[in-house]
Amino acid sequence: METPHLNTRPDSHAMAYVRSFMRCYLAGAGFNTRGMQNIGLMYAMQPGLTAIHTNPKDLKAAQKRYVRHYQSHPFWLPCLVGIYLQVESTIAAGRFPPKMLAKVKDTTAYTLSALGDSVFAGSLLIFWALLTICLLLSEQGVAAIVMGLSFFAGLQAFRVYTFIGGVRHGFKFLERLKRWDLINWGLRIKYANAALLLWLWALIWPRPFVWWEWLIGVLALMVFGRFVRTGLASRVVAAAVFVLFIDNFGLLEQWVRTALSL
Repeated sequence: METPHLNTRPDSHAMAYVRSFMRCYLAGAGFNTRGMQNIGLMYAMQPGLTAIHTNPKDLKAAQKRYVRHYQSHPFWLPCLVGIYLQVESTIAAGRFPPKMLAKVKDTTAYTLSALGDSVFAGSLLIFWALLTICLLLSEQGVAAIVMGLSFFAGLQAFRVYTFIGGVRHGFKFLERLKRWDLINWGLRIKYANAALLLWLWALIWPRPFVWWEWLIGVLALMVFGRFVRTGLASRVVAAAVFVLFIDNFGLLEQWVRTALSL
């Protein structure tokens, strides 16, 4: 009985790059305490590396460049994978020295990691969470769902765009990212988050409003925020003390009124 012929043709470059992009969604599953995200990065790079380096010896050397320690923000992984694949193409063509990649690979990953923590984790995700809470408390559930879906679709578009930009332009794509001025945009979003926090307070603050109670609450939050920023107290301790202060505000108010004979 004849063995059926199996189609073992390698992927085209385009299909291999598509597979590398799709694997970026699973990269976090390989997180480990030694290499951090290196297994996920290697898993995402594998289809593209196989298509680029047809020589087994060159493929093995390319794989070794990505099994070492790697850590960056997950939203930037498609961009970095695209950049690295473009660089591997130039290495295969003999136009880029492999040793130079090791010098810029970690610097690029760590820089984008800090940028991602500031803009995405420290700004946009908090903006989405606060705005969703405010909309739900305002009985605007449909608006909250639409906004969530819009943010999700925007994230996917961002992943696709940065991956394609990395594949086409390599490290030169970082110049375009620099023109986006993401650091300052992160600061502007944090100002918007402060406004959303005031809106949230207005929604949950007990009625009727008493201006001096509101003022004390704002001043207390500023003081605890200052302690956290200067390192005098951890975020957990400051949040716990602030919540305790809010829960016992009525008792404190009664003591003050008694002491001042009000």
